Amino acid sequence: MSSATADRLARQIEFLVEVDKLKEVLRRTVVTQSRRAENSAEHTWHLCLVVVTLAEHANAPQLDLLRVLRMLLIHDLVEIDAGDTFAYDAAAMVGQHEREARAAERIFGLLPPDQTAEYRALWDEFEAHTTPEAQFALACDRFQAMLLNARTEGHAWKKHGVTHDRVLARNAAVQDGSQAIWEYATRMIGESVAQGHLPPAPAGRK
Repeated sequence: MSSATADRLARQIEFLVEVDKLKEVLRRTVVTQSRRAENSAEHTWHLCLVVVTLAEHANAPQLDLLRVLRMLLIHDLVEIDAGDTFAYDAAAMVGQHEREARAAERIFGLLPPDQTAEYRALWDEFEAHTTPEAQFALACDRFQAMLLNARTEGHAWKKHGVTHDRVLARNAAVQDGSQAIWEYATRMIGESVAQGHLPPAPAGRK
């Protein structure tokens, strides 16, 4: 093995060891059986299955599915440094992108330069969500969290005082990636309100 190959391999392995820390980043959503907090690595695994299973419902007819999966495998790695930011915490959302961008620079920077650039480009693409792949990735990401909340009697919604109107506003971008998934999600959200698992919008707010 040449010294250049050995150095490259060593950097890749250090990156892989570092990203194992994602297994210890806890989210506000809980798993459907024990109701313990879902960790971000579990979220990534489940999210990739969502993408593979529901790909036929993407708005884009010629979706690069492998690109979507690669995007989602790396997009939450920044939480190792930045933590999981709860989507409905307005104060925590301030400066979120800047914190995560710094984390992306450090974590992806562990890799050889070509892979650093490649992973950062995928992360930036997801953040911009302007390509069909990024839009479908975002749609599945938002849907996965809604699905777990709906199937756990609105656990995180109720715990943090989230209301129906805020869920709709937060997740409206799902329709950019999949109109079919969005239609399912809006019915699911409506059922959660009817079942008392998601509080309706306060009076005077729609």
